[in-house]
Amino acid sequence: MTGGWAMADHAVLILCTGNSARTILGEALVGALPGFTAFSAGSQPKGTPHPMAIEVLADNGFETGAFRSKSWDEFGEGVRGAPKLDSVITVCDSAAAETCPLWMGAPVRAHWGLPDPAAVSGSEADVRAAFDATFDALKARAARLGALPVAAMSAAELQAALTAIGRMDHVDGHVA
Repeated sequence: MTGGWAMADHAVLILCTGNSARTILGEALVGALPGFTAFSAGSQPKGTPHPMAIEVLADNGFETGAFRSKSWDEFGEGVRGAPKLDSVITVCDSAAAETCPLWMGAPVRAHWGLPDPAAVSGSEADVRAAFDATFDALKARAARLGALPVAAMSAAELQAALTAIGRMDHVDGHVA
């Protein structure tokens, strides 16, 4: 173990702008996959995870104490202790369009765009439904990622597979 993560794992960084909702959910789900280590970050982190993201994770059996909103600068090339990343996945369109730092390991990049549940207004039930739908979409995508033979794939094969996963339709709380 180096810096708290297993060197043999496929390391995935999940990015968005605020690092408070989608990325936190994605970090939990991808990090729970055997053979994967997940991190999350944002270009302009909110500073704390969205309370509903933490609630959804806790309700789905995840330990939530270690999740925090952090800057992508922590993962940049040359940053002491930064992990070597194998894949970087953006989950919001604005982060996908930003110029990212250089990452340790020259990872494969893909976009898994999803609506921001933190932007939903209305009743607590409406907000919870948005977070549940995002959790379900990311859970389905993480399952597809976990089924890939990532260690045996070329960078081009992994790129194509991650892009295909990002194109999965998510309609009415169900992944098609």
